[in-house]
Amino acid sequence: MLKKIGLLMLGLAFGLSACASPQSTKEAGPLTKIRLPMGYIPNVQYAPFYVAVEKGYFAKEGIEIEFDYSFETDGVALVGAGTLPLAVASGEQVLLARAQGLPVVYAFAWYQDFPVSVISTPDLKITKPADLRGKTIGLPGLFGASYIGLGALLFAGGLTASDVTLEAIGFNQVEAFASGQQHVVVGYTANEPIVLASKGIKLTELRVADYARLTANGVITNEKTIAENPGLVRGMARALAHGIADTIADPNAAYEICKKYVENLGQTDEVVQKQVLATSIEFWKAERIGMSDPQAWSNMNDLLVKMGQLAAPLDVSKAFTNEFVP
Repeated sequence: MLKKIGLLMLGLAFGLSACASPQSTKEAGPLTKIRLPMGYIPNVQYAPFYVAVEKGYFAKEGIEIEFDYSFETDGVALVGAGTLPLAVASGEQVLLARAQGLPVVYAFAWYQDFPVSVISTPDLKITKPADLRGKTIGLPGLFGASYIGLGALLFAGGLTASDVTLEAIGFNQVEAFASGQQHVVVGYTANEPIVLASKGIKLTELRVADYARLTANGVITNEKTIAENPGLVRGMARALAHGIADTIADPNAAYEICKKYVENLGQTDEVVQKQVLATSIEFWKAERIGMSDPQAWSNMNDLLVKMGQLAAPLDVSKAFTNEFVP
């Protein structure tokens, strides 16, 4: 999954150029160029976006995408300030932003389940969340989806952070686990477990999605864009839904498209990267692609309060909308 860095940062310079103005012209007519913060580096996990570009789905909606691989929190802050109309972000970031007065709105659910896992060495016999009691757990830091996902697992096992020892190790989970420095780490389900297994390293995995229904990554916008340019949000949702559906239907074709956008993808371990894509697809499948689950939002709201990330529950009905889901 997509890695996130830092707490919600609001002290950004909002004087960056807005990217929702007609700048390009193709045969279909003028396109609105959108700079879209992605939250992570170019990766095969972004296949639906790349597919939607290559197959002309965005262009059909009058949109030209400029991918911006900056931090997730930067994108959330810029969308909240109205500097950018759209970004990719996780559900917890939307609630944290709204708690600080930013009018961000989650408009399209890309991931249907929370893609975080806790990985441990088999000798520890961690087969359920309660088995984490007393363990030392390495994770990027006390922020982002990894931290939130771990909190959900702990609560599912009747535990809290005081029942374990948390160590901030940065985004070095693979190296720390492979070297034996850490025996329990938190990572993304479609990343660290697959990479470690490809190295022949035995592990046990607990998936957050097996124990908690939480809102994960999707496309966010803001209240102003919804009011003044709903067609842009609807077009984004429609194009991305096509890209997701095509990627699910033909992962091999989507993988080939990714080679144009992900540097050196053709020179990396194809088996591993295709497994990363296949595992990601598990989290995108839905009866209605793009639909947000109100219960998942309620669960996330409650979890953030229990973890002390929110002082009080928010009105989640204002944090997301399904009106743009095709």
